[in-house]
Amino acid sequence: MFIGMHALIYAHDADKVRAFFRDVFEWPHVDAHGGWLIFKLPPSELGVHPIMPNDKQSHELYLMVEDIKQAVAALDKHGVQCAPVQDAGFGLLTSFELPGGGPIGMYQPRHPLAINLRAKAKPAKKAAKGGTKARRVSGGAGTTKSKKSAKKPAKKSAKQSTKPAKKAKKPAKKAKPARKKKR
Repeated sequence: MFIGMHALIYAHDADKVRAFFRDVFEWPHVDAHGGWLIFKLPPSELGVHPIMPNDKQSHELYLMVEDIKQAVAALDKHGVQCAPVQDAGFGLLTSFELPGGGPIGMYQPRHPLAINLRAKAKPAKKAAKGGTKARRVSGGAGTTKSKKSAKKPAKKSAKQSTKPAKKAKKPAKKAKPARKKKR
């Protein structure tokens, strides 16, 4: 159903932010039209946090790094100053200002990562009693099998083998039908 996530950053100077991602991060991109760059992001994951009673609902964007000290040093070489690194238990956090675009978070996670997970097939919904409702199974979009066939793989017959098939011999010539004798 979903093919990805498109995140947006609203900035007072969008051209500066685009140039930053293009030149400092060197992220691959496409030009949608007239210099409007859309960037390919690293793999992503999504966490859902509760909010406190007096807080407003919001969304945040964090860039994950393997080594926060190394990332901070690399940004410093480009003149980008990061906030002091804080230990939040689940990871090490900092942030920095995008030129003309406000703050963005960065962290080194300590929790298990979801970015390398493969999608799992959804469990089958039980069909109504006596029904033969089709369900989606792994194997690509639009692939369906009946509930009965999805439960068990078909049994191989004793004649089936995993060895490659031998070349077939040429069929024997058919005998010509005998001619009837004239009387």
